[in-house]
Amino acid sequence: MRFLSERPVNPSVGTTVSHESAALHATGTALYTDDLVGRSQNVLHAWPVQATHAHAEVTALCTEPALQVPGVVRVLTAADVPGVNDAGIKHDEPLFPSEVMFYGHAVCWVLGETLDAARRGAEAVEVEYAELPSLLTLTEAIEAESFQGNRPTISRGDVDAGLARSAHRFSGEIEFGGQEHFYIETHAALAHVDESGQVFVQSSTQHPSETQEIIAHVLGLHSHEVTVQCLRMGGGFGGKEMQPHGLAAVAALGAVLTGRPVRLRLNRTQDITMTGKRHPFHATWEVGFDDDGRLHALRTTITSDGGWSLDLSEPVLTRAMCHIDNSYFVPDVEVHGQIAKTNKTSQTAFRGFGGPQGMLVIEDILGRCAPLLGIDPGELRRRNLYTDGQSTHYGQPVRHAERLHAIWGQLHERAEVDARRAEVDAFNAAHPHTKRGLAMTPVKFGISFNLTAFNQAGALVHVYKDGSVLINHGGTEMGQGLHTKMRQVAATALGVPLHYVRLAPTRTDKVPNTSATAASSGADLNGGAVKNACDQIRDRLAEVAAGKLNIHPDDVRFVDGVITGIGFHDDGIAWSDLVNDAYFQRVSLFAAGYYRTEGIHWDGKRMQGEPFKYFAYGAAVSEVEVDGFTGAYRFLRTDIIHDVGDSLSPLVDLGQIEGGFVQGAGWLTLEDLRWDTSDGPNRGRLATQAASTYKLPSFSEMPEELNVHLFEHATEDGVVYGSKAVGEPPLMLAFSVREALRDAVAAFGPAGRAVELASPATPEAVFWAVETSRQAAAAAPAPVGATAGDGQARPAPAPVGS
Repeated sequence: MRFLSERPVNPSVGTTVSHESAALHATGTALYTDDLVGRSQNVLHAWPVQATHAHAEVTALCTEPALQVPGVVRVLTAADVPGVNDAGIKHDEPLFPSEVMFYGHAVCWVLGETLDAARRGAEAVEVEYAELPSLLTLTEAIEAESFQGNRPTISRGDVDAGLARSAHRFSGEIEFGGQEHFYIETHAALAHVDESGQVFVQSSTQHPSETQEIIAHVLGLHSHEVTVQCLRMGGGFGGKEMQPHGLAAVAALGAVLTGRPVRLRLNRTQDITMTGKRHPFHATWEVGFDDDGRLHALRTTITSDGGWSLDLSEPVLTRAMCHIDNSYFVPDVEVHGQIAKTNKTSQTAFRGFGGPQGMLVIEDILGRCAPLLGIDPGELRRRNLYTDGQSTHYGQPVRHAERLHAIWGQLHERAEVDARRAEVDAFNAAHPHTKRGLAMTPVKFGISFNLTAFNQAGALVHVYKDGSVLINHGGTEMGQGLHTKMRQVAATALGVPLHYVRLAPTRTDKVPNTSATAASSGADLNGGAVKNACDQIRDRLAEVAAGKLNIHPDDVRFVDGVITGIGFHDDGIAWSDLVNDAYFQRVSLFAAGYYRTEGIHWDGKRMQGEPFKYFAYGAAVSEVEVDGFTGAYRFLRTDIIHDVGDSLSPLVDLGQIEGGFVQGAGWLTLEDLRWDTSDGPNRGRLATQAASTYKLPSFSEMPEELNVHLFEHATEDGVVYGSKAVGEPPLMLAFSVREALRDAVAAFGPAGRAVELASPATPEAVFWAVETSRQAAAAAPAPVGATAGDGQARPAPAPVGS
């Protein structure tokens, strides 16, 4: 069997198994990076000296007072860096800055015998600043034309002509916020130098290879002199793709200079104030529809808030631009993108990687324009879904578009949308101060890294003489169940029971040059590599078994730890016996596997190509209830159908769908990052620094009823065992919650009126939207076009001469 998607008899993949570390998690015995400190001796602790200005030049830095504090061993500054004083891949992130770029920027680090000594030493460091002008909001940056990186455009057709022939034209704008990762485990690293001079760093990182590279260039070393290991992470969500590198480099620098292990772990406030978040976006748009509500043309400019440095802002913007269509075909498209440079943390990857931001723009457009067109929002969405033979605005054919329609139809029926719509209307008619809303939204999300080179992976598989199996791969485990799936892939490929397989921690001296565990590609890439390595070993063992059974190697079968052949079902060889025989025949029992995603290409200059291996599809229906007096709301019910192909691990995938949906609902309805934008002494300070001021979704924000169904008969050819990625796509199912809130708000006002809803749609934002709807209901019927400047979707002016 050589087809990547084909499954053998009795596979381990597709079975319901618990997370491979579930028992360790539940009993508190799972080790994370900072837990390893107690297993080391003479560890020094690092503490940052954080700037108290949004933008300033460091005019003087006096570290001597810190060295007088008992327990302080050393203060790390730019003068100590033997290599490159930079923590980023764009060379725009000084590790020890001479110019402070955001409030909380670390200017130096203090090493102490204890954490308290390091903290007191940091307080003793004397820093003088010359304050500089700062930009904090997207509006300020756009007005100042403060941009960084590329300013790309994706276009198809003739937008001017498309808008001109549209029976209905509207324009508007939207600005929406970012999101704090708020992983349970904050950033952490533990570094030491061994007797050979090798720098060994334990790091909570999604990208060990890049962490290795940054450490090496900061220390002026080659990559083979640095090893990075990641046991597991207590959450990542993209926040540990780029952000760990500089922190790990500080720990490594301290270890090299002192000869002692150095531990760096940010507390929650440090983590929130120092590290990047999901990019906030601003968008202006103009859209055209025909009389049937079908999209004709879309012109939009989207601006992301990149913060003080580029980080991953360029690929995040690219993915946002590629996902501006979500699930809808638009014949004529023109999308302009730009990245604002502001004096805030450097915004970074976050689950969805720009896709949610792009998709939110089109969902907001349809939600606002549907009442102006006199069409139910769900029906407007259905009419515009991609169909077979259509391509995206960047040139990629939308394969299996029929799945979108099948999912939509099945969900409409399973969620009883028509009957519930009638119930919602009846409830709203009977309750003047409480309204319910119901909405249905689709998801189409591209799977692969936009940068084609990242779509490769390696693995190392060992089979020992007793038949036990150890696998290493380049992916990292952050609770998402990747290691669980990889054990299932290996057990399936080798034809052995799952308990035969153990997984080793991710480290750069076992599998080199790995890509980040990101872009929902962890299982696709590493699963392909693990299967490739296992196939090599199984092929060698098949030769040995064929000799014993006197059959052709192609007729050998590996099932549940027993090796048989066609016609030999009553006679088999135990896996451990075959492995032992192979060893004595000097047959290699280990293999390095490799996988590269085929059939993808992206031209970043032309912004055209086929960057995604496939699209993951899904849809959700959500129902909410809004209190008109307070804006508070209840999530009554959500129904989801999501396409994961042939699931590698259904229980894991179910958890990912539920978790992604709730995290998306948090971004869209609750999580509100607030910076001090005043001209006072705390300008630029992040006010939402803890769970006490930053609202996270909890059990109370879960829908009272949540039904999740995996789309059936959905094998994806060309992907490991026919599966599909599941990490990021479910987050966008939460659009249904926001649109349900819009539907409820609309019920407080007159029909045929566009409802503007802030994002995040916090209870406060919902309250003001309700007030606006009530005022509209109290006033005389407004004309079709709202006045300019009111923030509503409105008919665009006709071109001169038309």
